Amino acid sequence: MFSTLSHIFFKKQTFSFLGLIFCLSFMINKEHLCSSNHPFLTPLTVNSSMANMKFDGRLSFTNVEHAANDFGNRHHLMPSAVLNPKSISDISSIVKYVFDLGLDSELTVAARGHGHSLEGQAQAYKGVVIKMESLRVPEMSFQTGKRPYVDVSAGELWINILHESVKKGLAPKSWTDYLHLTVGGTLSNAGISGQAFRHGPQINNVYQLQVVTGRGEVATCSEEQNSDLFHAVLGGLGQFGIITQARIALEPAPKMVKWIRALYADFSTFAEDQERIISSPNSFDYVEGFVIINRTGLLNNWRSSFNPKDPVQANEFTSEGKILFCLEVAKYYNPEESDNHINQEIDTLLSELNYIKSTLFLSEVSYIDFLDRVHVSEIKLREKGLWDVPHPWLNLLVPKRSIHDFAREVFGNILKDTSNGPVLIYPVNKSKWKHRTSLITPDEDVFYLVAFLSSAMPSSTGKDGLEHILTQNKKILSYCGGPHLGIKQYLPHYTTREEWRAHFGDEWEVFCRRKSSYDPLAILAPGQRIFQKEKAFALQ
Repeated sequence: MFSTLSHIFFKKQTFSFLGLIFCLSFMINKEHLCSSNHPFLTPLTVNSSMANMKFDGRLSFTNVEHAANDFGNRHHLMPSAVLNPKSISDISSIVKYVFDLGLDSELTVAARGHGHSLEGQAQAYKGVVIKMESLRVPEMSFQTGKRPYVDVSAGELWINILHESVKKGLAPKSWTDYLHLTVGGTLSNAGISGQAFRHGPQINNVYQLQVVTGRGEVATCSEEQNSDLFHAVLGGLGQFGIITQARIALEPAPKMVKWIRALYADFSTFAEDQERIISSPNSFDYVEGFVIINRTGLLNNWRSSFNPKDPVQANEFTSEGKILFCLEVAKYYNPEESDNHINQEIDTLLSELNYIKSTLFLSEVSYIDFLDRVHVSEIKLREKGLWDVPHPWLNLLVPKRSIHDFAREVFGNILKDTSNGPVLIYPVNKSKWKHRTSLITPDEDVFYLVAFLSSAMPSSTGKDGLEHILTQNKKILSYCGGPHLGIKQYLPHYTTREEWRAHFGDEWEVFCRRKSSYDPLAILAPGQRIFQKEKAFALQ
């Protein structure tokens, strides 16, 4: 049973619960963020008090500008302090300190991973940002055998886990497309990639967590121990606790990957083939896809990484002025396996699909290079100065029943080209996903991840500018607003209580109950803009 505060804190606990009832009626806005008129507890006295605290790491009040930036590069909320923790007690101490201030202080706490939030979710205006990458305890520890796993700090990057685990012939089961993210960051959302149809997202492949709740308490949780907290934190958007450690499920790691792409001109055929792959028990190990609209020289661009099955026919194919759909699949294998065997298996799988035959491209890469493929693009973009630009991404979960109408409207009418960044689209099987986590998905067994991964050029007023992309996103969201479509946002961003309530639907009451239990003063993750730490109740 998860421990509660002792009897001596009973009055404060009751008060905190009443405070939550009040603050549930508020959403973060600029007026709330900037107001501070308490006559006794000022930001100056709070900062002075924090400065006297002892940490194994370092609490900084200067040079904190980096904590007001993220990958989205659109929201910049300056914190009062940044904590670089070296121990779990550093994190619990600062959260407990803020909790003990009660509603007399507006101070909040945000955990920041590798800084890849899109809408300021890991920022804390005039609060404390905890730089989780500084947390290096425990050291990575592996358990082999029938149920292998690795214990890691929540500040560890997935790319580091990959490199260390493959040395032991093991690897996590489920990934994200980009691996330079922290464990705590992806587990607070979901962690979805092309393996999710088989293994579920990353939050499905965790055996145990250590969490610091909004009360500053440290708790170990799993399916068997503190299970409500365990499921609350997974996909919980940082609202119920800061993940400090995780026990990640592992499986035998392959050494090599056959990486394959092929094009479709018809969406229905493309979707049918993707759904056939994810429903087959013996198919590819990875499946994704993306949309290409009016791209010039598409297949020639692929030649830097892939080889055409039929070079002559590939040369004759043109992509200009077309809406095309690319199937991307992969088959894992080991070099000691017969090359003829793996090729025959792939040929059999491909023979069941209805792609455009002249557009089949293949590549053979190491398992590590395949999983870390996006980092290659990052390096190139950084060299060109195009990485630290605004990223107005939009991620959607679209149920199977709505995907064809969605494709017809969005790809046929709203989206005129895909030159601003990739548009991913692929189905997953909900039967592989845990149902008690905080993650919200469509109420259908098969749904699609559709991700518009746009980059905006600074100062541009054209089609590659931020305003044009945001207007396009609004049109897409306006279409998705129809309740009959059943579409949900992934990595959601809303600004009103009504929008959040609609997002969570029947799970809203559960979400609020969990908030009341684990973060009753709404201290954690204020950048999500779900709950507001409100002072007004204390002043009445």
